[in-house]
Amino acid sequence: MPAGLLLFLGIAFTSCTKLPTTTTPIAVKPGVSAELAAYRKAVICRPAYSLALHVPPRKEEPITASGSISFYLKENKQPLQLDFKEKTESLQELRVNGRPADIIHQEEHLLIPTRYLKKGANRIDIRFIAGNLSLNRNADYLYTLLVPDRARTVFPVFDQPDLKAAFQLTLTVPKDWKALANGPLLDTTLTEQTKTYRFGPSDTISTYLFSFAAGRFAHEYRRVAGTPMHFYHRETDPAKLRHSLEPIFNLHGDALAFLQDYTRIPYPFQKFDFVAIPDFQYGGMEHVGAIQYKAASLFLDEGATKDQQLARANLIAHETAHMWFGDLVTMTWFDDVWMKEVFANFIADKITQVSLRASNERLKFLVDHFPAAYGVDRTAGANPIRQPLDNLQEAGSLYGAIIYHKAPVMMRQLERLMGPEQLQAGLREYLRTYAFANATWPDLIALLDARTATDLQAWNQVWVNEAGRPLFTYDLQIREGKIQELVLRQQAEDGSDRLWPQLFEVALVYPDRVKELTVNMKQARLALAEAVGEAEPDFILFNSTGQGYGVFPVDERMFSGLYALQDPVARASTYINLYENMLNSREVKPRQLLTLYRQGLAAEKEELNLKLLTGQLGDIYWKFIRPQERNQLAPALEKEIWAALQQQQAPNVKKLLFKAYQNIALSKEAQDKLYQVWKSEQAPAGVTLTEDDYTALALALAVRDYADDKTVLAQQLRRIPNPDRRQRLQFLQPALSADVQVRDAFFASLRKEENREKESWVQDALTYLHHPLRHHTSEKYLPESLALLAEIQRTGDIFFPHNWLQASLGTYQSPEAARVVRAFLQEHPNYNPKLKGKILQAADNLFRAEKLLSDPQ
Repeated sequence: MPAGLLLFLGIAFTSCTKLPTTTTPIAVKPGVSAELAAYRKAVICRPAYSLALHVPPRKEEPITASGSISFYLKENKQPLQLDFKEKTESLQELRVNGRPADIIHQEEHLLIPTRYLKKGANRIDIRFIAGNLSLNRNADYLYTLLVPDRARTVFPVFDQPDLKAAFQLTLTVPKDWKALANGPLLDTTLTEQTKTYRFGPSDTISTYLFSFAAGRFAHEYRRVAGTPMHFYHRETDPAKLRHSLEPIFNLHGDALAFLQDYTRIPYPFQKFDFVAIPDFQYGGMEHVGAIQYKAASLFLDEGATKDQQLARANLIAHETAHMWFGDLVTMTWFDDVWMKEVFANFIADKITQVSLRASNERLKFLVDHFPAAYGVDRTAGANPIRQPLDNLQEAGSLYGAIIYHKAPVMMRQLERLMGPEQLQAGLREYLRTYAFANATWPDLIALLDARTATDLQAWNQVWVNEAGRPLFTYDLQIREGKIQELVLRQQAEDGSDRLWPQLFEVALVYPDRVKELTVNMKQARLALAEAVGEAEPDFILFNSTGQGYGVFPVDERMFSGLYALQDPVARASTYINLYENMLNSREVKPRQLLTLYRQGLAAEKEELNLKLLTGQLGDIYWKFIRPQERNQLAPALEKEIWAALQQQQAPNVKKLLFKAYQNIALSKEAQDKLYQVWKSEQAPAGVTLTEDDYTALALALAVRDYADDKTVLAQQLRRIPNPDRRQRLQFLQPALSADVQVRDAFFASLRKEENREKESWVQDALTYLHHPLRHHTSEKYLPESLALLAEIQRTGDIFFPHNWLQASLGTYQSPEAARVVRAFLQEHPNYNPKLKGKILQAADNLFRAEKLLSDPQ
């Protein structure tokens, strides 16, 4: 479908809905309430914005701005509320339909009385100081990040996703800066000190997708399969540029080609540009015509692992998929924010399978999504995929591993249930029906329900509208060497009688073969008829293809044959299931699993599996065995990892083992070995280490208070030529100081909002501040860390509360730390329930460690 026709459809879909039947005044209160959003959607049509901002060279100076909002008003019976979460003094002049108007600013809203408005066409002109909260200003660049409700922190706006609009931006910046925005560049004007960029109207987009970036950026241009692409970045490393630029452009081209074929809709917007931001808050953000990425996720070099290459491909595919799923069709309200994320992940996994043909897509899907989903769904703070939302200011708390990782698992089950062709046909119909408009999950379910005999409404209830996962158990009856009965049972982890309809495999493993049985688990108890009469296997592997969701039983006979399994997916599924059983205190104990994983250091050859295995090994080492046991274990484990590094042949596998060695090193011998690698910049044979790797190594030595060289961080700082990476290391230094008073002062500095601006830096600093080797001095920070959480949510971006808590609580294991968390929750019985859920998620490992360490090992 031509873009022009889609634009016409976009205009048509912005027509008003039926008028509200109530005459009750809409309350003026902070945020954007669901009531206010519904009212405005009913009376406001065809909004359009024109903005002009003047960015001074010093970030401390205010950004002066002016803007106009035009719209059609279907009725004029109540004051109109514009959202503006800034101080009243920032509003300098207001004109409505050409007339000066009083500035009435209350509870984060600019109120326009009915006397200034009229039914039909209206225009509001405002002169103001732009809010800084979401402009992410740095010394020589800035960028907007307005999801979910941050547009209102920059300029007055109707900040809700179903009032889509075109944005026209004029941006004046220092003359040596470059800029990009949603709309196409029309022209530029130079003065002695400034450069003004005038952009044309954007496509019709939701307010959270409005974006621009400006600063001292390098610029690259390619035309890929007929699509012009402009790329802006600040990378200075020649090796990273040489190894990364072509793959970055080509991966975008592959993603566009796949999506146009899969959806049967050509790329629907005017332009396709992107920018790499140093230390960006997320992996990426899908702004139309101006996608933003975290620079470190895009720029790789010769030392990149397969996991890093897959992650980059998947990230690019994810953000490109959003152009259709999220940008072309957008959720009506943020209770369905998960929709755009699940489709972006679901499609991205398919794209990566095509763009990186050598990758094992089933394995990647399993290791990417299941551990992360379980990490939330097993906790007392678990949330459903779809959550209610009364006010948009709470929307940030909806984001997390459930929508990014459990939802794709749900989609895989839905695809298997319906069949790939029927699901694809349903998604095409969905995109055609709601192009340039908004839709809800029930809208989509209604379309899909017509394409399958399964009752999707009932299926949807447990998978989407409720939290949690099932626990599986089994009974096996053998007679005369033959299976007489194999019965599977499922029960909800919370003890309720809920059931998760799903398909998965059970494998009967023999010395010379594996027989897989497909299980259609629609009930609480299922006898596997196909198993009857089969010879008794050496062991049974549950969820062997890694598609089932829940905690599966462990056949302990499997321990001796795990590494002989030929299918890497089966091994990965087993690692994940063993770990979940350990956390649930079922059949597996931490030391038992640690012993099994030590055997796998040399036996496991698949890179993604070894990353999973060593990650779980490191978690057990730091979180689930006692410190004194860890100290006793360290020398032997260090030797085993180093020996495995010598035995393994693949360079990326060797690098993973070196990283594992760096992670667990405690003995002086191991630390000396790491120091020599860092000092000489000579990696072990077969391992390629980059500047980033040597920085990470320096940080690992610093957190261990390595005694032989107190200037490790200072010397590493001198090695780093890139100014953005230098600033990051400078920020981290106090958190790594051997002086407790310096660390105390650094933590105290985080009370001030301006010291938390670089959220990824703060997260990294907290990770080192709360490293297990520092627990004896850092546990005292926990009460204040929890007390700051509400402010962190109010001032930070959507993932910051979760990241703050994970970095603060994630490695503790002591009863004292657990008591701090419980005391905080008891002292705040009416605490924000979504934030309480985040605390319970972050503290889950702490509570489990407390229990596991109290049990005999």
